[in-house]
Amino acid sequence: MSTPVQKNDRLTVTIEDLTHDGNGVAKVDGYPLFIQGALPDETAEVHVLKTLKNYGFAKVINIVTPSPDRVEAPCAYFAQCGGCQLQHMTYEGQLKWKQKMVENVMRRIGKIDAPVHATKGMQDPWRYRNKAQIPFAEQDGRIMAGFYKTKSHHIVDMDRCLIQNTESDAIMRELKLTLQQLGVRPYNEEKHKGVLRHVVIRKGNATDEVMVVLVTRTHALPEKEAVIEAIKEMVPNTVSIVQNVNSKKTNVIFGDETFVLYGKEAIVDTIGDVKFEISARSFYQVNPTQTEVLYKQALDYAQLQGGERVIDAYCGIGTISLFLAQTAAHVSGVEIVPQAIEDAKRNAELNGFTNTYFEAGPAEEVIPRWYKEGKGADVLVVDPPRKGCDEALLTTILTQQPKRVVYVSCNPATLARDLRILEDGGYKTKEVQPVDMFPHTAHCEAVAWLELV
Repeated sequence: MSTPVQKNDRLTVTIEDLTHDGNGVAKVDGYPLFIQGALPDETAEVHVLKTLKNYGFAKVINIVTPSPDRVEAPCAYFAQCGGCQLQHMTYEGQLKWKQKMVENVMRRIGKIDAPVHATKGMQDPWRYRNKAQIPFAEQDGRIMAGFYKTKSHHIVDMDRCLIQNTESDAIMRELKLTLQQLGVRPYNEEKHKGVLRHVVIRKGNATDEVMVVLVTRTHALPEKEAVIEAIKEMVPNTVSIVQNVNSKKTNVIFGDETFVLYGKEAIVDTIGDVKFEISARSFYQVNPTQTEVLYKQALDYAQLQGGERVIDAYCGIGTISLFLAQTAAHVSGVEIVPQAIEDAKRNAELNGFTNTYFEAGPAEEVIPRWYKEGKGADVLVVDPPRKGCDEALLTTILTQQPKRVVYVSCNPATLARDLRILEDGGYKTKEVQPVDMFPHTAHCEAVAWLELV
């Protein structure tokens, strides 16, 4: 069957909404067109790039009637770089759209009628990232560093990024020149040759400590001492320089071996009153200001009075667990990554918590055993990856029936799906709170509060 539009058609459309990845959506006789750079309520002249059976893709030729939320993107690389999707939208508009997006998936996917509150945003939504993962490459003999173009592995060579910290900018900008002068070759993906693959920069927001991780293909790092001295000169608050070796032909950033080249093995940061040690490969939220907002929301929904036992599934390095431990009688955390559990134990010790327990293993296996051993919980907190909760964990929740569940989600669609399963099993979603962890991107976190009925 032919589609209502064909490749290379030019037509004028009205943008109805945004997709989950920030592209505009227009419909021609019910046929969706996805249009990068378009905003809701705009009229635009577009050029059709590709048509499939059920949808197509187009690009903007001209904005006929702009959205009242349209602004000039302040970043010179916005049109090329795939890191941000919404810089051309006012921040107020972004927050409203994220609330609407969460509302839509709650109704459409989850059939959930709980109130979705206004998105909690930032007072200053710039320079918020405490971690940058910067790929390096070489083109025509010139070293490049930056971020990838949308849906590609082609690097946009840049010297600044408005959502990452200034230390990352300095290293991204200056290290290219240093490596060029020293003759240190960056990694070539296609040929699987060269040395430097990525540079990962982490910063403790509260402590100002900086860690630089040099991810290399080889154990040997040419001009190692000169590179170390150059980084220390670029960013004087660098307290840790680490080398990670990834010799595999893969898109995964980190390899299995990590060595300290200078300073400490980990940096320290605080969220609220809780300290955390962050090593090269630790999972740690990239927006510390909004992380505190997110965790305080989870703590608020947990409704702790001081005597409750809490289980934290997918606990990572113990960030939410330790927030809860400030009020709960006891918190048990489970995480499948053993190194993360070791980090969680160390962070509990660092803060003097004696009411926590952490164990490595699949949550859907460990938690039922805890209940059999009499280590059940009044409140269960889950913070799963984007794919949502494992089906076996949802079954465990419905079987063990903690009286309250707090669900922290980085993917509203899988949140809505899982809430439907929990509601069908006897829970009621009281409310959902979106939190903007990643301003100027299409990503949105949300916290849901459920009670057993």
